[in-house]
Amino acid sequence: MSGHSKWNNIQHKKNAVDAARGKIFMRLSKDIFLEARHGGGDPSMNSGLRHAIEKAKAANMPNDNISRAIKKATGDLDGVTYEEITYEGYGPGGVAVMVDVLTDNRNRSASDIRHAFTKSGGNLGESGSVGFLFDKQGIIEIEKNDELDEDTMMMDAIDAGAEDMKTEDDRFIIITTPDVFEDVRKALSEDKGYEVDRAEVAMIPTTKTALTGKDLEKMRTLIEVLEDNDDVQDIYTNLDEND
Repeated sequence: MSGHSKWNNIQHKKNAVDAARGKIFMRLSKDIFLEARHGGGDPSMNSGLRHAIEKAKAANMPNDNISRAIKKATGDLDGVTYEEITYEGYGPGGVAVMVDVLTDNRNRSASDIRHAFTKSGGNLGESGSVGFLFDKQGIIEIEKNDELDEDTMMMDAIDAGAEDMKTEDDRFIIITTPDVFEDVRKALSEDKGYEVDRAEVAMIPTTKTALTGKDLEKMRTLIEVLEDNDDVQDIYTNLDEND
């Protein structure tokens, strides 16, 4: 029995590691996809894509995954057409949820997303049902280091067209409007030489909803199920961050 229990513990830990690695690869694939979609699939001509590929390789992401993400963005996968869809709905306790999907099968994705909402006690809604609770913003993150001066970076960001810059413990977060996001990203990464750790246009909640108890557990489960779906690219909620 002890041997069986030990094997179960090892297998459980392995499954947890595999799940965590899968989520990291999903994020890295999305970064590669976005960079290739914005600036083309040639890393020699697209510094953002080159940096995203370097991060993926540093995380031991297989070359096939990298290649597939680029081909998705550039439309070079033979016989496969991908479309971007955003699903909106309410999770447990009335938390607003937006799910960005990149899929080659709209019916499959709709069924999977609806099932995830229903199973958690939520409801998938119509387009626009929760979108009004979010603001679309460009987010550019740059990791802190001893060589970066906060005031200089702030001036460079504002000069490039950014609206604001926030400082966290380990990074600077630059905020832009969606229409100038790409211009600001290029100005900072290519013209000024800053190493951008993450850049995307994201949906930022204007209000927050707090959850406790079973509703919070169900919400966490909903997010986990959505994250495990290969078609899901991003998940936005107005769940209170303290939860």
